[in-house]
Amino acid sequence: MSRPWHKMDDLERRKWQDPEAILAGIGVRKGSTVMDIGCGHGFFTIPAARLVGASGRVYGIDISDVAITQIAKKASAEGLGNLTLAVGRAEDAVFCEACADVVFFGIVLHDFEEPEKVLSNAERMLKPRGRLANLDWKKESMAFGPPLEKRFDEARATALIESAGLVVEATAGTGPYHYMITARRKQRS
Repeated sequence: MSRPWHKMDDLERRKWQDPEAILAGIGVRKGSTVMDIGCGHGFFTIPAARLVGASGRVYGIDISDVAITQIAKKASAEGLGNLTLAVGRAEDAVFCEACADVVFFGIVLHDFEEPEKVLSNAERMLKPRGRLANLDWKKESMAFGPPLEKRFDEARATALIESAGLVVEATAGTGPYHYMITARRKQRS
């Protein structure tokens, strides 16, 4: 799937979707380890790297080598040395076991061929008290975004997240076009 990269990070989008505020709201802070799964061109990846600072780490994966190259160039231009980037399928990605404070899906869960496997991988990467955050399109007709039939409504996304062994904490709207689901790992006895 080809995406218009130049339109994915413009000032108009930032009026209704502030990546720094969204990331801070889900607990991304100095020293955090963050996984940005399906990171695209870095709309959330670069702000996450700024927020976690030199003592933190951000991992990003996307199937597009063009997108990953674009993020690497942006990070280099900003002097951000706290990124680990990979080209590949999220279905095959487990960067580490129980190491992530936050695993983030930025408007992408509906795009994966095997969302169940991607979420299972996310659960493996989360620290015991880590948080998963899924930001995705509302299942409503609008002038842009993926086709309505491709979108997951909150109930479908919640069911997928829970089937991966996570406990949903909250579901909320985040602006006119998206919702956010946050979840944590189940406590193991």
